Amino acid sequence: MMADFLMLSLAPLVVAVIICLTCALLGNFLVLRRQSLIGDAISHVALPGIVASFLITGTLAASAMMFGAGVAAIVTVALIELIKHLGRVESSAAMGVAFTSIFAFGVLLLEWHGASGVHLDVEHALYGNLESLIWFEGQHWSSLFDREALADLPPQLARVAWVGLLVVIFVIVAWRPLVVGSFDPAFAASIQARPVLTDLALVIMVAIAAIAAFEAVGSIIVIAMFICPAAAARLMTDHLGQQIAWSQAFALIAAVLGYVLAGYGPGWIGFEVSLSAAGMIASVAGLILLLACLFGPHRRRDGSQPANA
Repeated sequence: MMADFLMLSLAPLVVAVIICLTCALLGNFLVLRRQSLIGDAISHVALPGIVASFLITGTLAASAMMFGAGVAAIVTVALIELIKHLGRVESSAAMGVAFTSIFAFGVLLLEWHGASGVHLDVEHALYGNLESLIWFEGQHWSSLFDREALADLPPQLARVAWVGLLVVIFVIVAWRPLVVGSFDPAFAASIQARPVLTDLALVIMVAIAAIAAFEAVGSIIVIAMFICPAAAARLMTDHLGQQIAWSQAFALIAAVLGYVLAGYGPGWIGFEVSLSAAGMIASVAGLILLLACLFGPHRRRDGSQPANA
């Protein structure tokens, strides 16, 4: 039983937890800036990046596809900022124009170059591939201290761990401009906190986190975790520090409970099947947000939700 857990469940569970915590951390600032849909935008632009990567390299390697998706995400982020500041439109409108246009371009590119007949593994970018992250050398707890066994861990684990560390460092280093720019962009500009540069850095970090997560957990979890834990935490407190703590707790609960329910939940009620871990984690995150909307102490009937740093 323990060997089965180490081999089949430990790596995907840790990957899911790291991604959920990372996305929820960045999601706090996206929610405050009313930019929550940026994660959805990046998930849409993964397609043209994957197609372009295949057309250029001729390979379906995961690393090449993820690199192409990452480049497409960064281009989209730059386009959103360009439309927002030159066109003087709201962030939501700029995101809608950017990601629908680039997604449509990806579909046209797919058909134009005849790549639609090739099996591009876009499905994993949507639903993730958590269940396939098997640690074959995880036979006993002693494997956690065995270098050769640890070297056999799925590469996605190291990838998301590095990205998670990068995000934490970014938030710590850029804490002051992030906080000031989230609550009062005009004041941030007046004290030379460079809110435009901070906005760009934030969405680039969002793009990096999202792309790193696509192969392992898919865009479903990414979109849910950028929004649900932070939005639920927003309804629990008016203080940013406490909000971040709440969001991390909600993300951890969603990851662990969702993974367990996906694998064992149907069996508890008599069905010999398992469900998508990504879908269940996103569903639990949505349920947490629903409960916060119904019972959160800081919900507002008029929609106003002031917060303090």
